[in-house]
Amino acid sequence: QVQLVESGGGSVQAGGSLRLSCAASGRTLGNYRMGWFRQAPGKEREWISAIIMMDQRTYYLESVKGRFTISTNSARNTVYLQMNSLKPEDTAVYYCAAAILTHTDYTYWGQGTQVTVSS
Repeated sequence: QVQLVESGGGSVQAGGSLRLSCAASGRTLGNYRMGWFRQAPGKEREWISAIIMMDQRTYYLESVKGRFTISTNSARNTVYLQMNSLKPEDTAVYYCAAAILTHTDYTYWGQGTQVTVSS
């Protein structure tokens, strides 16, 4: 089992920045893919970024590329999402998730953290 706890959400004005954290416990994440997702009111949950913990390869949704950065700490038990140049359309509940590298689906999910961007 992997437990994930997100933090760092809040309210900012457009153009501002936030850094989300996802603290993982229960297992080491060397063989995992960690992802960030978000869900805006009335919309489907969407994937926005992922990192392969073994080699730190990163992937981004096109609309956040260049504004968001996913990273991990040296212990590889926390994943961050640095969000810059935030836009009102980034408003959503943000979730982190963990997937065993050989699996397509994400198995473990955090509880989510709210990000609100005002214009």
